[in-house]
Amino acid sequence: MRTSTAGRVGQYAALLAYLVFLAFPFLWLLSTAFKAPRELGSLHPTWIPEDPTLDNFRQAFDEQPLLRAAGNSLLAALGAALIAVLIATPLAYVMARHRTLFARAATGWVVVSQAFPLVLVIIPLFLVLKNLQLINSLFGLVLVYVVWALPFALWMLIGYVRAVPVELEEAAAVDGAGKLRTLVSVTAPLLAPGIVATALFAFITAWNEFFFALVLLKTPEKQTLPVVLTHFIGAEGVADLGPLAAAAFLATLPSLVVFAIIQRRITSGMLTGAVKS
Repeated sequence: MRTSTAGRVGQYAALLAYLVFLAFPFLWLLSTAFKAPRELGSLHPTWIPEDPTLDNFRQAFDEQPLLRAAGNSLLAALGAALIAVLIATPLAYVMARHRTLFARAATGWVVVSQAFPLVLVIIPLFLVLKNLQLINSLFGLVLVYVVWALPFALWMLIGYVRAVPVELEEAAAVDGAGKLRTLVSVTAPLLAPGIVATALFAFITAWNEFFFALVLLKTPEKQTLPVVLTHFIGAEGVADLGPLAAAAFLATLPSLVVFAIIQRRITSGMLTGAVKS
């Protein structure tokens, strides 16, 4: 009994330490965003601002076009998430249900492709987009995000498809449902948590992406939010810390809001009771 209690205490302590580790950067960013310049330069920083102010937020919006950049990021992230899910869902179904040599090889390639660094692909990717006249284009950036997110999205959905009992599809076939009707009416609803989770992954990846946007977008009117955030850092590497923290805090909110809205759908047990005994 004592060993069990000590083990639980240790688990909760480790979980608490992990939560603190994850929350620390965000909480410190939030604290910095509301601090006055005098507090930001203090040798004895505090968690809670002594004199909270919104001047950093006003200065951030005055110095940089954050709303326009956020709109560009939102357009690129939503487009990448939608296209990636539309492509990955039917491919994942085929690869999960038909375990041929080609499907196994494709699955292995999906995993291996995640090991390629960005620097390795940026030059050929730039040349391809240049030939297609998609440099400095949000549509070209969306295509890049789709290609980059598609392997992991496909790998995620394959696991979700394999978790759907084949018996459900067989029962639908016995009842007279065709293949398309079975996919639409039986399999697709059960894949909803996986599709939502995959779309969330693609959205957050595209929303936070910096390197491709920096290389492929040239004009300020088309730059995304992560690129615009770098403008708060001067030529000598000195950051305008208050406005930068305020803008970075606002940039993290969409990801948190999206996850908060759909997290119940991700974690809900939609397969519970699906198979009749």
